Amino acid sequence: MLTSEATTSALLTAAYATPTERLSAADAAMARHSVRSYLDVPITDDEIHTLLELTGRAPSAFNLQPWRFVVVRDQEVKNALKDAAYGQKQVGEAPVVIAMYSDMDDTMANLGDIVHPDLTPDKRASTIAMLEKNFSGMTPEALAAWGNGQANIALGYLLLIATSEGFDTSPMLGFQPDQVKAILDIPASATMTAMVALGRGADDGFRSHRHAIERTTSFR
Repeated sequence: MLTSEATTSALLTAAYATPTERLSAADAAMARHSVRSYLDVPITDDEIHTLLELTGRAPSAFNLQPWRFVVVRDQEVKNALKDAAYGQKQVGEAPVVIAMYSDMDDTMANLGDIVHPDLTPDKRASTIAMLEKNFSGMTPEALAAWGNGQANIALGYLLLIATSEGFDTSPMLGFQPDQVKAILDIPASATMTAMVALGRGADDGFRSHRHAIERTTSFR
């Protein structure tokens, strides 16, 4: 069975042994788990670019893609983020921390750049008008929640693809959003989705534990 502990252990071993070989989506889903201790091994610009390019393939309603990323390598900045994250050691220890947020103000202000480029001029105009009408009736809080829901889809992609590419991650919601925004110069109106520690784990962390399908699913 794919859900066996032996299979999960084998996938983890493969991921650590051959970090340059991509795992399949199914194998990455089985292997991924949070790691909070990291080796002092840098991640290259090319590796970050590949990871975020693949993450950006995530779907979003109307294809608006409201997610944004700040890639943090500077140790002083990571230390400040660690303080904002209640001292979680992985924030200061991982070679990279990715702060992820949703920015619907930027999205709505740039619809002309965001709608599909292959649309005819008339279709582009009608699509932009439809989007402006649909979202103009939302409160700022509802708009922020909608955008963050889309960004969470990309967060799932980021975590899965990181494992596929041979990296370990620790996603975090335990931080003070306003402090993180101030440290990273993120717009005050944006919504923080998560911070993700990224690197190569110094230990295996806890084994993955997930509910059985029978507990989470019903069939009608």
